[in-house]
Amino acid sequence: MSAYDEIRKSLDSGKAVLLDGATGSELVRRGVRWRWHGLRTDANAVQALHEEYLAAGADVIRTNTFQLNRRTYLNVFQNPQHMQHIGAPDLERRAQTLLRKAVEVAQAARDSARRDAAIAGVLSPLEHCFRPDLAPSEAEARREHEEIAAVLAQAGVDLLLLESMNTIVEARAAAQAARATGLPVWASFVLGPEGEILGREPLADGVGAMEQLGVEVVLVNCAPPEDIGRAVARIRDGRRGAYAHIGKFNPPSWKFEFHPQWTDTESWPPKRYAEAALRWREAGILVIGGCCGTSPAHIRAVREAL
Repeated sequence: MSAYDEIRKSLDSGKAVLLDGATGSELVRRGVRWRWHGLRTDANAVQALHEEYLAAGADVIRTNTFQLNRRTYLNVFQNPQHMQHIGAPDLERRAQTLLRKAVEVAQAARDSARRDAAIAGVLSPLEHCFRPDLAPSEAEARREHEEIAAVLAQAGVDLLLLESMNTIVEARAAAQAARATGLPVWASFVLGPEGEILGREPLADGVGAMEQLGVEVVLVNCAPPEDIGRAVARIRDGRRGAYAHIGKFNPPSWKFEFHPQWTDTESWPPKRYAEAALRWREAGILVIGGCCGTSPAHIRAVREAL
């Protein structure tokens, strides 16, 4: 029996499933510089954080692969030829190398802390998650997400999570790519201030598109708890999930030597976050976790509340 079989049993029975919390922002808060996603120089810190989330009660941990793709490296050069001419010899392969490393680190954490937990391989928007205007065409997105999904699947994740999708077009392409691996797929949409998908598309349309493609759980994330709470009331029918960010986004971020930094998180201590999560659960949400700014303490508080 696979780790995901237990997750599916919980979903089928209406039992809550607990996702982990933030990785990038929490590592930065702990003083880890965001070089190579922390996977070359600070893999031990990444593994330790995964283990803390498992000890806090998370049923699913996410690979540290948010915004990790070939395009991240190519975008700082004029074109592929320019990258080959002046870039480091491994740049063309670095994303794939780090994707596999991220899975290895998550697996080591599971082996050490909680063997029954599932590992979700994370695919995120190919461009910045808060810039839907930069989203690639559906054909481009399908081709690039196929590469990421295949690497994560071959490395041994239990499911694929399309995280913080900001347009239906890219979410659809990513879902098709992920489904082609044969693994279970979840998809989450980042919300805009008005409560729709950040790319100004109706959230209901995004949910419907994902369900038509066989996505097992549709979630909302990457917005303040108040925004998540309003969205929950509109999507609670079916297998749904929710996880909020707390604090304020403080760029520069998600670049090579910068970091995913979130500040002013004090207004959402673990107990308050857990109270909000409990309201989402009471509204019918099955999968609950934490986004940027949250920590193992927040996830532990949610577990206790549930």
